[in-house]
Amino acid sequence: MAFREISVNEIREVLRLWLGTAGLPAPGLRTIAEHAGVDRKTVRRYVEAAQGAGLARTDSVGAVSDELIAAVVAAVRPDRPHGHGAAWEQLVPQQEQITKWVAGEGERKPLTIAKIEVLLARKGCVLPYRTLHRFATEMCGFGRKDLTVQVVDGEPGIECQIDFGYLGMLTDPDDGRARKVHALIFTAVHSRHMFVWLSYSQTLVAVIAGCEAAWKFFGGVFAVLIPDNLKPVVTAADPITPRLSDGWLDYSSHVGFITDPARVRSPKDKPRVERTVQYVRGNFWAGERFTSLAEAQEAAVRWCTSTAGMRIHGTTCARPLEVFDEAELPKLLPVPSGYDVPIFKDVKVHRDFHAEIGRALYSLPQQWIGSTLSVRA
Repeated sequence: MAFREISVNEIREVLRLWLGTAGLPAPGLRTIAEHAGVDRKTVRRYVEAAQGAGLARTDSVGAVSDELIAAVVAAVRPDRPHGHGAAWEQLVPQQEQITKWVAGEGERKPLTIAKIEVLLARKGCVLPYRTLHRFATEMCGFGRKDLTVQVVDGEPGIECQIDFGYLGMLTDPDDGRARKVHALIFTAVHSRHMFVWLSYSQTLVAVIAGCEAAWKFFGGVFAVLIPDNLKPVVTAADPITPRLSDGWLDYSSHVGFITDPARVRSPKDKPRVERTVQYVRGNFWAGERFTSLAEAQEAAVRWCTSTAGMRIHGTTCARPLEVFDEAELPKLLPVPSGYDVPIFKDVKVHRDFHAEIGRALYSLPQQWIGSTLSVRA
């Protein structure tokens, strides 16, 4: 059995999803694997280890403590000397041949992953299909870029699509420089009610600040967020197993929502927010003269409520704010307490058993000397 070594935040996300989210039924292992971006067998091993450590599905999310995570990691402890499992290592010598099969040799047509799996089995290389698919995609150029799926509206209060869009330039009164203004746009899928957060940057701090403002504006939290592949959110975009950043996983665990990223260059995965970017730029920003970002933000909140919220939407033929208040607001998750954005970084353990984190030295066990650790401060 081969599986990708996952981080502590990803383990916490897997167990949180397994316990279930308010407003949604407890998902199965396959659904958890798709949302967390890991293999289904990996999810099973970590869930079984957590159950062995005393976690029950009737427990609250608060039961996923640091002590439980430590026990789960100690129970699973995958042996990954090169960062990949044994099945992946079996494929490395076959990379050249798999690349030829994927591209097609001569007049032959490219082979499917299922056929490649059969041919490898004949050569004595038997391994999981998902590992082979991931290896062929990452290392051998396999994949269709034109694949799209139809997106339908979800249940009220469940899904919210978010995206960054460039609006224009604004003179910063603090230094007199003209700076680019970006809009982080939240669109409720069911009602089309929206919120706009303005920012000079597209960092994790800016995204989280926008989310915090959005929850106050909406009066609650949506169960599922569908972001574009924002760099602060998605560290490795993939149509099957996207990797979410440690900072974003930490924040989503704090708030309690699930992240379901759209695929790269696939605007049809989030059409509700793609259309609103043009609408915000043309209806709200165009022709305005703001003296500061704070003034523009106040105007954006008023515009979202009185203009965008009270227009007759072309698809739903209803006023988004009225639909939101009636159907979605009662089903939102409660807004949690304030959140301080932590620092995530990689540190090296020196020969004196110490590592520097946030200008402070921490003593660590001897066996970690020379290792690089991912820390949260």
